[in-house]
Amino acid sequence: MTQSELIVLNLTEIRRRSIKLWMGLPKSHYNWKPDENAMSAKEMIRHVLEADYGWNIIINQGDMSSYKTPWENRPFINLMEELEFSQPYREAFLESIQRFSDRELNETEIVHPGNGEKKILGNYLFRIGYHESVHAGQFLSYLRTMNIDRPQIWD
Repeated sequence: MTQSELIVLNLTEIRRRSIKLWMGLPKSHYNWKPDENAMSAKEMIRHVLEADYGWNIIINQGDMSSYKTPWENRPFINLMEELEFSQPYREAFLESIQRFSDRELNETEIVHPGNGEKKILGNYLFRIGYHESVHAGQFLSYLRTMNIDRPQIWD
């Protein structure tokens, strides 16, 4: 397996588990959040799904100065519609990763627009996986706090 194939496998497994968690959330709890400063459950789901669009621009060294999300002004109806809408952006992101050679993954510098830090592309891609994993952990705590059964993600 190439490095890019391993990274895609890792990101795919993380997303599969995120979706299992999200599917455990009843629609009646979409707006729940632990406090006023936190994201609601549906905001966290959208944040994770929407990030793929931005990540794809960043890893392809696109211009983020006039970033505009395709989700702007789009209401969150339900999880299935969110997943369907996000799928082309997810596929484009994963396809970008698959096109990178081992050399590119180990030598290309990526500058994160939020903090200006430089990272090697392969390292940056694993940090993207970590970002979603952290949100999965937050979502687990949301479900626990809401007293909702947590789906089994440890298969």
